[in-house]
Amino acid sequence: MNLTRFTDYSLRVLIFVGVHRERLVSIQEVSEAYRISRNHIVKVVHQLGRLGFLENVRGRKGGIRLAREPKDIRVGDVVRATESGFVLLECFDPRQNRCAITPACRLMDTLATGLERFMETLDGVTLQDLLKPKTALKHLLAPRR
Repeated sequence: MNLTRFTDYSLRVLIFVGVHRERLVSIQEVSEAYRISRNHIVKVVHQLGRLGFLENVRGRKGGIRLAREPKDIRVGDVVRATESGFVLLECFDPRQNRCAITPACRLMDTLATGLERFMETLDGVTLQDLLKPKTALKHLLAPRR
């Protein structure tokens, strides 16, 4: 399984904003801290705002901040909201499945169970958990000179 860059960037944005909860954060800051294209971050921030994870404040003194408490943002929820689907193999998509052994295949069930456990693990982790150790993260995400 491979999570998309969009999901990766979404989690990184939430971590950055969570580390800097005391103020509004600019898209430029996030872009520079992670060395990710500003355009990519704009798209991620827009979607995270639509999904209710971020609050986007417009205007000259605007920026972004968490729309919920870090303890209320489960990593599994972010992954589900930002991934288009979890098609691990062709047999996971009934419209595309052409595998001859699907009716008797145990691999599909095994992988489905693995995916369930993966998501259960992510559901057990919140943004608050990812923000530890906050001091180290803040230092690592500080502007580069």
